Amino acid sequence: MPQNGVYDLLKMLEIALDEGYSVLKYTVVNKREIEDLIDRIYSTLPPEVQEARVLLRDKERLINEARQQATRIVQEAQNEADRKLSESDQIKAIEREGIRIKNEVVDDCEKMKHLAVQDSENIRLKATEEAIKIREGAELYAERVLTTLEGNLVQLQQSVKNSQLYMEQLRNDAASKYSNVTTAQR
Repeated sequence: MPQNGVYDLLKMLEIALDEGYSVLKYTVVNKREIEDLIDRIYSTLPPEVQEARVLLRDKERLINEARQQATRIVQEAQNEADRKLSESDQIKAIEREGIRIKNEVVDDCEKMKHLAVQDSENIRLKATEEAIKIREGAELYAERVLTTLEGNLVQLQQSVKNSQLYMEQLRNDAASKYSNVTTAQR
């Protein structure tokens, strides 16, 4: 579906929300209609946007897994330290080290998330640029076709005029011959 289709579907979504009725600070809408419109919007998005969305979701999943793993590692380190060490200075040192490692892992995860967002934005920008190029190409093609069609119509119109002039000339010649024949017979 063309880019206009997305905007049309978004407009339909706005209309469906406007047609809902308000109860206190909430609006009641037809859930199936909204879900259907959202599904149709997703299906009209270019594949690049959908791929970027999948990439972003995968990267978010990886970040969450890394955070969980970091939390688990820190927790395991904490548990191991509690079990093996009895002196408070050693436990505090290990806690500090665990927190430091946890912070490093969280920082790494944030960096990965930032890179994922940048990658998805780059993909979106490239997809937008490609869509613009395709639209411009289609407009140029349509303009060329219309120009060619206009030229063909001009040629066809000229041919019709020439044929009309030829037919008029034939009528005049025939009338002139008929007039000469009738004059000669008198």
